[in-house]
Amino acid sequence: MFTGLIEEVGALRRTVREGEAMVLTVAAAKVLEDVKLGDSIAVNGVCLTVISFGGASFSVDVMPETYRHTNLSELQPGSPVNLERAMRAGDRFGGHIVQGHVDGTGVIVRRQAEANAVVFTVKPQSEELLRLAVPQGSVTLDGISLTIVSLEPAAGTLTVSIIPHTLRETALQHKRPGDTLNIENDILGKYVARLLGRREGESEPARVGGLTEAKLREFGF
Repeated sequence: MFTGLIEEVGALRRTVREGEAMVLTVAAAKVLEDVKLGDSIAVNGVCLTVISFGGASFSVDVMPETYRHTNLSELQPGSPVNLERAMRAGDRFGGHIVQGHVDGTGVIVRRQAEANAVVFTVKPQSEELLRLAVPQGSVTLDGISLTIVSLEPAAGTLTVSIIPHTLRETALQHKRPGDTLNIENDILGKYVARLLGRREGESEPARVGGLTEAKLREFGF
């Protein structure tokens, strides 16, 4: 589990590709301080397993499923990447519950300054990703825990506002319109949607232990 608070920005050093499988080698410093083989490190919000490491880099496997559903396939040597180690028991919880299981990607359609903030408007690749988003709720973009400012259903977009510290300390500073971001929706919303049988392709509400949308309304939800 992760928190969405980026520890450092690393740089892709090398990519070895074999079809839709890859081995990424990432230059880093802070996340290597106590690294062990088999540790989990989120790279642009994707939970990956360390298969080797040296004094200034670590390597991870990327399987075809991850290749197809994240922006890792677009990385080139030198690309900056957001890095976060898995959360330890007893750590301060500063972001929100992030699994590192990316739901899909979105494209930045607008980036604009607003006083001391920078506002990003992102168009998720599917309606499902947008439907699970909640105004003033949490979303993870390239591993960063952010608050959704607004939703524009007609345009199919969501908006987040970035403070100077977050922009300065993450790879988001390099992102421009047209760039792709990994999106992980809030796990709480995904579980609620699943229990209500409201996921894409399900025509009838699921009845798990008698829980239905009508039952929730009956009790004031």
